[in-house]
Amino acid sequence: MQRLKKQHYFYLLILLCCTLNGQTVPASDEPVDYVNPLMGTDSDYSLSSGNVYPAIAMPWGMNFWTPQTGENGNGWTYTYNARKIRGFKQTHQPSPWMNDYGQFSLMPVTGKLRFKEEERQSWFSHKAEQATPYYYRVYLADHDVTTEITPTERAARFRFTFPENDSYIVIDAFDRGSYVKVIPEERKVIGYTTRNSGGVPENFKNYFVIEFDKAFESGKTFSDSLLTDKLESEADHAGAVIAFKTAAGEQINARVASSFISFEQAERNLEETASLDFEGLRQKGRDTWNKELGRIALEGGTTDQYRTFYSCLYRSLLFPRSFYEYDKDGKVVHYSPYNGEVRPGYMFTDTGFWDTFRALFPFLNLMYPELNEKMQEGLLHAYEESGWLPEWASPGLRNIMIGNNSASVVSEAYLKNKDSYSYDIETLYEALIHGANNEGPMTAVGRAGVEYYNDLGYVPADVDIRQNVSRTLEYAYDDFAIYQLAKALKRPKKEIKRYKERSLNYKKVYDPETKFMRGKLRNGVFVKEFDPIEWGRDFTEGNSMHYTWSVFHDIQGLADLMGGREAFIKQLDTVFTSPSTITPRKGGGIIHEMREMQVADMGQYAHGNQPIQHMIYLYNYAGEPWKTQYWVRETVNRMYWPTPDGYCGDEDNGQTSAWYVFSALGFYPVAPATDQYVIGAPLFKKATLRLENGNELILNAPDNSDTNRYIRKMRVNGKTYTKNYLSHKELMKGGVIDFDMGDTPEKTRGTDEKDFPYSLSNEKGL
Repeated sequence: MQRLKKQHYFYLLILLCCTLNGQTVPASDEPVDYVNPLMGTDSDYSLSSGNVYPAIAMPWGMNFWTPQTGENGNGWTYTYNARKIRGFKQTHQPSPWMNDYGQFSLMPVTGKLRFKEEERQSWFSHKAEQATPYYYRVYLADHDVTTEITPTERAARFRFTFPENDSYIVIDAFDRGSYVKVIPEERKVIGYTTRNSGGVPENFKNYFVIEFDKAFESGKTFSDSLLTDKLESEADHAGAVIAFKTAAGEQINARVASSFISFEQAERNLEETASLDFEGLRQKGRDTWNKELGRIALEGGTTDQYRTFYSCLYRSLLFPRSFYEYDKDGKVVHYSPYNGEVRPGYMFTDTGFWDTFRALFPFLNLMYPELNEKMQEGLLHAYEESGWLPEWASPGLRNIMIGNNSASVVSEAYLKNKDSYSYDIETLYEALIHGANNEGPMTAVGRAGVEYYNDLGYVPADVDIRQNVSRTLEYAYDDFAIYQLAKALKRPKKEIKRYKERSLNYKKVYDPETKFMRGKLRNGVFVKEFDPIEWGRDFTEGNSMHYTWSVFHDIQGLADLMGGREAFIKQLDTVFTSPSTITPRKGGGIIHEMREMQVADMGQYAHGNQPIQHMIYLYNYAGEPWKTQYWVRETVNRMYWPTPDGYCGDEDNGQTSAWYVFSALGFYPVAPATDQYVIGAPLFKKATLRLENGNELILNAPDNSDTNRYIRKMRVNGKTYTKNYLSHKELMKGGVIDFDMGDTPEKTRGTDEKDFPYSLSNEKGL
């Protein structure tokens, strides 16, 4: 009978837990416990559910660590469905498409010595794996070894728990030019790796030092596939093997650090681990992540919603990564990935502005303006050292994607924080003008087709420059960002007028017959063959149905082209009501972004890729904000889960995550170079933003629920608020915003033109 009672209580407990998981519960005081670094790792080349790896790292850390399931050099360094681990890698990879640079790995082995990656790899299970942002643990079944990692910004501690056996640790410096040296008397291994995927000067090296707390039984090195007793090796593919005799349960600790500057600097970076043991360092990492994640406190959501939110927030705090170090005098210095010199000052890297100008950088400007000031200083150094602003840096200039979106990143940072900036904005403005009027050393730097664009107002479809419509649209928005900055800096009126006029160039590629953006020839005639759902050719990773909305700064002007508000709304609706049909690109086939849109079952809305992510919010510009509220909630509910397949496409350095963070809070920066955030629908009953200036912004929606997704009324600091946008300046003052939520659309609020967000066409004297 007693046993039956215990079983009864046990099943009641399970039922209670399951019930709580589906209902609103209070968020933990320890938000890091909600983060799942494995969210988005169930991806591959053909279909992305995030295309991320578990980044065991500090916020914006110079070095990340990750378990490595893919072979050396494979961009898919960790995939959830893999069964074996090959090593534990220091990584600087921003995405599998960019691949890695400066990587090396450690791997414990027992029994027979095996140093080649195919031979040393071990089976593992997610059931014996623990992944948090600040700590990773896994059991390697083939070697009977538990590996633990806890990082700092530039270093890490490892702890290996061995069985009674002949035990080894393999240090792999990878191929394409590497070096290792075993120093037994210091229980140390040093080395460097040069493996990269481009974007580095000729003298690029990542220098590393590894210090153990147990004397070596022996040390060996390998050159390519040859293992010898030599304690030093320089080869295409070099590595080392350290041998130990271990007792059952014996733990061996290793401290690891690296530097892009020198071995001496790597030793200096190792001091980040000196004052704390493994447990102390792990607690420090946990505290750091809780501090940053705790800047946004949530109430009134489900456990899965908290897990999704904080997992996305974690991804929003990783890139762009720090690429600077502290010298012997404690001064900030960096190895330049542009000219190979060691220079003073900050440097950040591993971000693509084509993705991150949209939401990630606006999030930093809202929550981390002081950090973003340092990032702007880093951009200034990039310009000084390369002659250009990077559009995709990893770690230096990379030739991928389009646009000149550094204009948005630089302009927004100053416009939203001009009362407190401390960097040379005049030189950065000079950099924007240079990039806007010149082709760069590669097509992804400066503006490809700039002469056509400045002369004709668009990049033609018949001049051997692909993705011409996308380039035209992005250049036009970038010109708007320059226009905004030029006004703030009180530049000459003629100069201001030039960029204001150029920002209207989007009209040059709008086809009134089809009501879509369309490729145009040099003679002014639109291309004959046109299908708005055809990907590629004139468009970048999308089609005309996606890119037609890329007029972030002048939605009113776009609506006017379409024939007014009703026609505009009808065209917006078409995105969702059209079938999810995909047509293979001519000569290019089907890419993963197309499949991700198709399987999402949201018509032609391709949330898994950036060009259309803002489109949901555009109903606010035409007087039907309830449709924005409906589709925002649909997207946060259906497209994001705190699971290995939790994203609906590439996560892309925090952009797709930042979209979720903003949208779950209830607003989004459609046009980052303006002062406005467009209102959506808050997900939680309450969110508190602890702003960097000491103010608190409280967002209340007590009646929020899965069905109550529509805003009936809003109050800002107690006063009724009818506008469809919020001001950055006002938000930074803190205060309380109350959302009265209901289950049916409120079709009278936000319908007056005076409540619509900013559009350039509404400026007087245009």
